[in-house]
Amino acid sequence: MVEWSDKERSIITSLFSTLDYEDVGSKALSRCLIVYPWTQGYFAKFGNISSPEAIKSNPNIATHGVKILHGLDRAVKNMDNIKQAYTELSVLHSDKLHVDPDNFTLLSDCLTIVIAAKMGNSFNIETQATFQKFLAVVVSALRRQYH
Repeated sequence: MVEWSDKERSIITSLFSTLDYEDVGSKALSRCLIVYPWTQGYFAKFGNISSPEAIKSNPNIATHGVKILHGLDRAVKNMDNIKQAYTELSVLHSDKLHVDPDNFTLLSDCLTIVIAAKMGNSFNIETQATFQKFLAVVVSALRRQYH
């Protein structure tokens, strides 16, 4: 079980309360698909993803990016039991969708870059350390079914 300080809880809650889900979700997923093109195979049914511009303007990618961020809300609301909160999603991504579990880490890296760019100087060392810890726990929970 992960231990969270009151300060860490406050940082995560505050960060998510100020996020523009539509903007950040779309940009993070688009970045992941462009920077790591082998991840595109999971999104073949999402329409045109043949170029960076097509990915960035694809409404299905944007919608799924928002869905991913709302999925992270589950972790924010269940910080004391993130692994349990993600059991169903772990099974879905492993058993039904057959997603490469390394993609969770790639997407979390892209999400960090997008949020850091949005927050600027507010994304200080303490915020980054806490956010990275949070994402590492989420990624671990999503990978759980793979073990």
